[in-house]
Amino acid sequence: MKIVSAEFVTSAATQAQWPELGLPQIAFAGRSNVGKSSLINSLTGRKGLVKVSKTPGKTQLLNFFTINRKIAFVDMPGYGFAKVPLSVKKSWGSMVETFLKKSGRLKGVAVLLDIRRTPGDEDKNLLGWLCAYNVPYVIVFTKADKFPKTRRPGMVKKALAEVAEYDQMLAGHVLYSSLTNLGRMELWGAIKGLLAAEES
Repeated sequence: MKIVSAEFVTSAATQAQWPELGLPQIAFAGRSNVGKSSLINSLTGRKGLVKVSKTPGKTQLLNFFTINRKIAFVDMPGYGFAKVPLSVKKSWGSMVETFLKKSGRLKGVAVLLDIRRTPGDEDKNLLGWLCAYNVPYVIVFTKADKFPKTRRPGMVKKALAEVAEYDQMLAGHVLYSSLTNLGRMELWGAIKGLLAAEES
């Protein structure tokens, strides 16, 4: 997709703060430090669109962006290793679940998994929510450049087997590297597929 414009709109902690954009939404979710910010910057070709931090848990709100003024991207708070109080972690879970349940314009979620790690309980909890609320999702294996090509299929097969019980809403998977832009075209294709499936 040719990116003409990619703009930050607002951050939101509650449903009352969600912007009324009137656009189909694609959300991005994953554990802290999985590379969401870098991926969105790579996907849109805008290095500074999303602030990248080396501190896990930096994203603590839902961040809304418009792409070509036709699609809304929603960067969800990370989960996992973030060094934040338990009360904050719980509020994140509530925030994300509320969004999945009540956002009438959400067309799909890109679930980011670090290709170097086995999916954990928090990843599975997220996939469980997506299945419970009938939200289609694409798994994006980030940091694919960390492995040679010959090892990637085995890592992907192992990870997909680990979360196979949640594959009823799975719409595909993509290997991605924000460093090399590996998978950029494939992920845009998957996003278009999520939007087209919802419209059909």
